[in-house]
Amino acid sequence: MKNASQLTKGAMFLAIYSIILLITLYIPLLGSITVFFLPLPFILFAVQNNLRSSLILVVGALLLSMILGTMLNLPLTWFFTAMGVSIGYLIRQRKHRWFILATTSFVTLFNTIVLYGVIVVFFKQNVIKSSMDMVEESYQMSFKMLESMGQKPSQQVVQQLDASLKMFETLMPSIFVIFSFMLVFFVMLISLPIIKRFGVKVVDWSPLRELSLPKSLLWYYLISMGLSLLVNPEPGTYFYIAIANLVFILQFAMIIQGVSLIFYYCHVKGLGKAVPIVIVVFSMLLPFLLYIVRIFGIIDLGFNLRNRIVKK
Repeated sequence: MKNASQLTKGAMFLAIYSIILLITLYIPLLGSITVFFLPLPFILFAVQNNLRSSLILVVGALLLSMILGTMLNLPLTWFFTAMGVSIGYLIRQRKHRWFILATTSFVTLFNTIVLYGVIVVFFKQNVIKSSMDMVEESYQMSFKMLESMGQKPSQQVVQQLDASLKMFETLMPSIFVIFSFMLVFFVMLISLPIIKRFGVKVVDWSPLRELSLPKSLLWYYLISMGLSLLVNPEPGTYFYIAIANLVFILQFAMIIQGVSLIFYYCHVKGLGKAVPIVIVVFSMLLPFLLYIVRIFGIIDLGFNLRNRIVKK
């Protein structure tokens, strides 16, 4: 009876997934929204069933995606089904949301790297290089159009664009990490309120204002910054790429700590929830404000700045 119930639920969730997948693949505008719902059926199934049953459902989804489309659908299906099963399994284990976010982000990062490798090796397509070439071609065409109109771009602008492209390519490992983190975060943000309507109990987020990163990250940040300034590695070398990515990720961590401090300050001072959200949004839009947020994060980690904030 139990197996029959599992089969029925599995078939139902596969049907739901197939509908979402078809919309995602064949309706581009709507698909950019429904893509975040692809893991949802697997989250719900994994919450209600054991890991073995969930993995069997993943196999079924892979076979179904081949029937609905082509072999190219397999990477997409594996990517989002693994994410869904990871989130659902950890919810079943009563893990808190930050742990689910961190663990599933790692799973997603691993799958991103593997899928990228598969595409490069088996399909002979380097997506990153192709994208970089397209961007370079587009701004070269823009330069030619400006020259034809008698407005030749300055050498400084050309050098800045070249440097930006090279830095983007250098920071690709960090971009993979942040992409995985943000994707899982948005999937959880959309999916968890929905599964709660099905009676699934999910441990709530601990408030962002209570988030405090390990102080050791500050030391790693200072050491990596010191190495980048003192050693000054040659661009393109493995050491340069490693240091650049380490600094970038740790800067991102300091920004998160700074955002946490802003929420803590506004909570202590009774400024409401809207004020810190507005501050953070403006910080994302204005780079110099983001720099200040990062400094606050560094000071908070180093000197426990939040402990010096007096309640209103």
